[in-house]
Amino acid sequence: MNKSSIFQKLAAVPHMVWTVMFIVFPMIFVLFFAFTDDKGQFSFENISSLAQYGHVFVLSIAFALIATVVCLLIGYPLAYFMSKQSPRAQKILMVLVMLPMWCNLLIRTYALMALLDNGGLLNSLLESLGFDKLSIVGTNFGVILGMIYDFLPYMVLPIFTAMTKLDPKYIEASHDLGCNSWQTMTKVVMPLTASGVISGITMVFVPSISTFYISQKLGAGKIDLVGDTIERLFQNPSTYNVGAVISLVMMILIIISVTVMNRFSDDKQSPTKGNGGGFMP
Repeated sequence: MNKSSIFQKLAAVPHMVWTVMFIVFPMIFVLFFAFTDDKGQFSFENISSLAQYGHVFVLSIAFALIATVVCLLIGYPLAYFMSKQSPRAQKILMVLVMLPMWCNLLIRTYALMALLDNGGLLNSLLESLGFDKLSIVGTNFGVILGMIYDFLPYMVLPIFTAMTKLDPKYIEASHDLGCNSWQTMTKVVMPLTASGVISGITMVFVPSISTFYISQKLGAGKIDLVGDTIERLFQNPSTYNVGAVISLVMMILIIISVTVMNRFSDDKQSPTKGNGGGFMP
């Protein structure tokens, strides 16, 4: 065994310790509490209690899907626009997109709540102009808007990265074969940037479905999502077990989502698959 291999193994030790302490052990604790009662006895009773939280799962999934779709509709054109700019302009636009991420999510959400509240900047401006106030905080729209605002950069960045790696020769070849701009976009650009889209969808959907602070602040305590339910249940020792089984279901849903996205992304890796290696107008 040479010195380099020993050094590599030693360098991996802190990462392994971190993984065990903050990933493996917490998952073991969740599994333990999910399948035991408040006395520590093995039980499936917690699973039967999931039925009363079915509407919370449905609402969380619906909010996450809406936020993800809107982020994709906004993020893809924005990433495409950024990719067509000069290198200097790309750097400036990239900084502007990433700038909100330099601030903590809690602070961003609280600032957005202050802007959209009944006495916030937006409603104060509308009132000064003679318009009626908009009720945003405490509504479904307010929660979804917060998700879009907080997670949009996670959609833009992977798509932009995929587009900057796109070889311009493919675009030239599509035009040479008679494709117009729309056909080039749908038959060349979109298939070749599918991996970035899938990454963006995953990076937005996963935190959206598990968020709780956004729904607490922008929902004004009126909207209960899965994250809020788990947090509330873990605040009371007598409901640890129910909170653990809901957390377990959430982990399973997220693993399934990521697995499906990765499988779909793998299927999209070869843009010429099935068409003989050429782009058809």
